[in-house]
Amino acid sequence: MRVPAESIPAPPFPRPALWANVAMLRMDQQKGRPVLIEFFDVARPASVRSVRYLQAWHERYETDGLRVVGVHWPGFECSRGYRTVGEAIKRLGLTFPVLIDDEGAYRDEFEAPGWPSRYLFDGKSWLVDYEHGEGGWRATEEVLLELLGLDAEPLAPLRPVDADDALLVMPTPDQDGPWSGSYTAGEVWATLEPPAEGLGSLVVNGETIVVEHPGAQRLLAHDVSTTGELRLEPGDGTTVHAVSFAPGLAAPDAG
Repeated sequence: MRVPAESIPAPPFPRPALWANVAMLRMDQQKGRPVLIEFFDVARPASVRSVRYLQAWHERYETDGLRVVGVHWPGFECSRGYRTVGEAIKRLGLTFPVLIDDEGAYRDEFEAPGWPSRYLFDGKSWLVDYEHGEGGWRATEEVLLELLGLDAEPLAPLRPVDADDALLVMPTPDQDGPWSGSYTAGEVWATLEPPAEGLGSLVVNGETIVVEHPGAQRLLAHDVSTTGELRLEPGDGTTVHAVSFAPGLAAPDAG
């Protein structure tokens, strides 16, 4: 979403602070280049899906001047801490700088309402565009290209459901805890935490999966939106903090 020109300046990065993938960043040293900031949480499925676009933009546009910065603001106790976040971003293959915002101090500067929340600043550190919630990637990239002065097509959608013209079916609302029941979704995710020592396990519709680390994990995936039955049975010491449902494509013969 566009904002009035030169009305909201970029808050400086906190100091001192913990960073991953970089020793430290200062906002005043980013003048002359666009800066894209996204608040995310490795325990939130929508964040895990969204950061794939941040990584793609980082790889595609860093040499053109774009600075991508992830701000990890935890929504669950299990996703707090430098070690937890560092291990998660390695698993996800994220190479852009990540600020560890465990107490949400930098989030408070933005009043970010949730995960993900994305903010794009121009080369003078003025906010030009923002997006709250999952989606809006093409619109963000179009503004990015404009700021970078590039005549290029935005990335193709990384998933079919991300296309602007995708016909989606509203999924079942997210549920707390190890929820079981009837659902409608394209994907089923859960926020999981293994025992303090060792591996955990979760039986999903009769199939056992290993829980190796805290965070969001995809349990089921369907080519199109599907109505089904979910049965979860956590193993000893495994915690299911929440179950999340992502929208799926409408079946070709729908309607």
